[in-house]
Amino acid sequence: MRILNFAIFFSVFLTIYGLANYYIYLRGLQALPKGMALRYCYMGLFICISLSYLIGRLLERFTVCRAGDVLIWIGSYWFAFVLYFFMAVLFLDLLRAGNYFFGFFPDFITANYQKAKFASLIAVVFFVSAIVIAGHVNTLFPKTTRLELTLPAGPGGPRNMDLVLVTDIHLGVLINNSRLEALVKMINDFHPDAVLLAGDIVDEDIAPVIEKNLGELLTSIQSRLGVFAVTGNHEYIGGADAGVKYLEEHGVRFLRDEALLLDGAFYLAGREDRSIRQFNGRGRKDLGKILDGLDRRYPVILMDHQPLGLHDAVRNGVALQVSGHTHNGQLWPIHLITRRIFEISYGYGKIGNTHVYVSDGFGTWGPPVRTVDRPEIVHLRIRLASEAGDGKILPSAKK
Repeated sequence: MRILNFAIFFSVFLTIYGLANYYIYLRGLQALPKGMALRYCYMGLFICISLSYLIGRLLERFTVCRAGDVLIWIGSYWFAFVLYFFMAVLFLDLLRAGNYFFGFFPDFITANYQKAKFASLIAVVFFVSAIVIAGHVNTLFPKTTRLELTLPAGPGGPRNMDLVLVTDIHLGVLINNSRLEALVKMINDFHPDAVLLAGDIVDEDIAPVIEKNLGELLTSIQSRLGVFAVTGNHEYIGGADAGVKYLEEHGVRFLRDEALLLDGAFYLAGREDRSIRQFNGRGRKDLGKILDGLDRRYPVILMDHQPLGLHDAVRNGVALQVSGHTHNGQLWPIHLITRRIFEISYGYGKIGNTHVYVSDGFGTWGPPVRTVDRPEIVHLRIRLASEAGDGKILPSAKK
């Protein structure tokens, strides 16, 4: 089942990726004057770069090496270039179509059309490169979002709890030691009662994580009650059981369709990612069954990687659901699509009596580029009181 679904996904991806690359390649080639030596360099370089990610990931399946890492880095950046090159070329083609019917191009363009196309190529390369570079720089400066919530106190009585939520770290080739060190420091600065890792901790294959000994850094997280996690779709892409085993050996407690009472204050529940059916051929446990038998006088905080089916949490009386997965689109204008797919695609919301927070994540998937918002960790200040209230985003500050 896992192999079949991966083959289907890979086939669809290759088709879309291949067509987009061919369209960009063709328009770029047409913009270079015939007989120009640069055409041959362009042809070879384009083919190598467009295949680099696929070759790097294939190589990663056999061995973790510097060459594979370099290819993955190049190919990952190229995903962002493909998106913005495609948009730029499509825009220029629409202008050309409009000019065909309405003839609005000025004389300095029509007088030497080949020269105008070459100038357009240079301008597009410069403009898209500037966007991608700025988007990468943006990933290097994560923000801390502080969310203050009042949840109903259980038999343990009123108290305050400090939690740190991190989603979508995507540990691997792109998010490695230096980035993880920075994340651990940010977490520890809040001296949290508990740390919640809501899925996609590992990017895909666990091998680079083991090779770079990233698990050792995770053991440096300082939390009074521990570090808790759920699976995400990327854990399943890379093989969830191997990833979970490695992370649990390094101090991360996974909740796989189960719940536990933390500190006599609240239940923390965790769901398997919904992609479990795609890769393992079996469904995840119904939320009602996960919560069945719990002392419901205590509030329930639920970790579910993908923020789909939020009303399931509402029906089951969950006090707070935390999710990730969406990256808030990561690349403009993909965030406009995620807003249509997910009822809450990023940030805080409340449905009935259930609070929801969807993080845009700490790491990146695909290109190490963000042109929509900055990466984040979330500081949850939970106040357990006799009466619940609404959530409030506070100015970012240290505890």
